[in-house]
Amino acid sequence: MTTPPTLPEAVEIMDKENENAALEATVEMIVANVIRGATEQFLALQKKGKEAEYVAKNIQWTTCKDFTVERGRQQIEEYISTWEVHESWLYWSEFLREEELMYSKRYHYRVLWSIPTRRKPIPQATASVYFVIEISKIKPATLPVEVFFFLESSRLILRPEQCRFREKWLKDIIENKLILKRRLTF
Repeated sequence: MTTPPTLPEAVEIMDKENENAALEATVEMIVANVIRGATEQFLALQKKGKEAEYVAKNIQWTTCKDFTVERGRQQIEEYISTWEVHESWLYWSEFLREEELMYSKRYHYRVLWSIPTRRKPIPQATASVYFVIEISKIKPATLPVEVFFFLESSRLILRPEQCRFREKWLKDIIENKLILKRRLTF
């Protein structure tokens, strides 16, 4: 038969048990953090791989000789239909002006975006995307027109064949306008 431990021995045994429990908890926490970090890294690599595989969607743009102002507007809308935006977004496109340059002609368009709702059918803010279609005077007329676009809040010029449009860009413009509207008092 073993004798029960004395008080100092019992305290020492409890300290060892607490130390072991604390050590086990620390090890479990470290393992959980390593597993979580590895999972996040794996998911990030998967997402990066998917983005690397993405090919920018584009359309077959009309040739310089077949271009008309209305055909340009129709093609801009056709190109916009390839964008991955939620169906609640509505847009309206319009021709703005023609610009005569030495070696080309530029046709400027605006596409106005908004999200009307039942409670607010008239949007409090809109986001504009500006398109420019350029017709060269020196290149063969059988080549397609040159197209580029930019957002109202940015000077970055984007080309349809080189970029993936992000719905977030429209949301950011509208959100910034609403913040500004709230801060202004009349």
